[in-house]
Amino acid sequence: MAVSDPTLDAEFAVMIAEQEAAAKANPLPPLDDLPPEMVRAGYRMQRQAQDQTAPKDVETQDLHVAGNIPARLYIPPQAVRPSALLVYFHGGGFVIGDLESHDGHCRRLAAGAGCRVLAIDYRLAPEHPFPASHDDALSATVWVFDHAHELGADPARIAVGGCSAGGNLAASVALDLKDDPKRRLKFQLLLYPGIWPEEETASRKALDGPVLTREALAWFEKLLAAVGHPQAHRAMLADREVAHAAPALVVTAGFDPLKDEGRDYAARLKAAGVNARHVEYPGLVHDFYVMCDVSKAAAAASAETAAALKAGLA
Repeated sequence: MAVSDPTLDAEFAVMIAEQEAAAKANPLPPLDDLPPEMVRAGYRMQRQAQDQTAPKDVETQDLHVAGNIPARLYIPPQAVRPSALLVYFHGGGFVIGDLESHDGHCRRLAAGAGCRVLAIDYRLAPEHPFPASHDDALSATVWVFDHAHELGADPARIAVGGCSAGGNLAASVALDLKDDPKRRLKFQLLLYPGIWPEEETASRKALDGPVLTREALAWFEKLLAAVGHPQAHRAMLADREVAHAAPALVVTAGFDPLKDEGRDYAARLKAAGVNARHVEYPGLVHDFYVMCDVSKAAAAASAETAAALKAGLA
């Protein structure tokens, strides 16, 4: 399933070179000098432009879950009623990202897996500091179990998933629910997840970008304000007990500072007896799932991941 080329994907290399040249010609101010909403708007615009070819025949419904959390339900043409359902949390360091930035990605997952996908527009920091995002993720997932039939979902085939910060949310929810007999997750899909290890990994030390930089990681962490919080364990998963968690697929990218913690988390799950699999795409970069128009390899990886999700929810 993983590619074997250890070098940076050629199409991403072109994109990165162009971005570096643009930044050199017109340097951007430090993230600390920018309002989060401006960064969000720029991220949304960029990612939407990089995934215009996602399936258009996936039906969408905007709704609110767990009281007032905005969400978007994706229903592919082939989905029966009831079908499996993936509760999905977007990436963006808990600060940026939304339903629009990851719309193409969710369409690809729904179409490729043949299941419903419910994307959750959880609250973002710093306006809503930790644990608001984690509270929303857990509340939304519990709500999905309790309202599965209204969504056309099979309560025995519900999964959580997410990319980057969303992968952290998905993993956290999977641990929160692992001993809940009424809400048994079928699967967890962790795409280049942030696990927040106690000690800095070799990949975090070695890699400053592309895409995910040390500056961005520090900015996200500062604005989330989870460090030192009484519930910090919900985000910093290094010490969480993982036995009895749902089966997992953990995907990492070779040119991503988060790759080692994702790999290590998959190993922890396996060591605890969880049916977990780790796949790395050595030539790809962080956030590649929302840049499928940039790279054919990213689009192929997205299709493979959707197929694995389908198998995990069978």
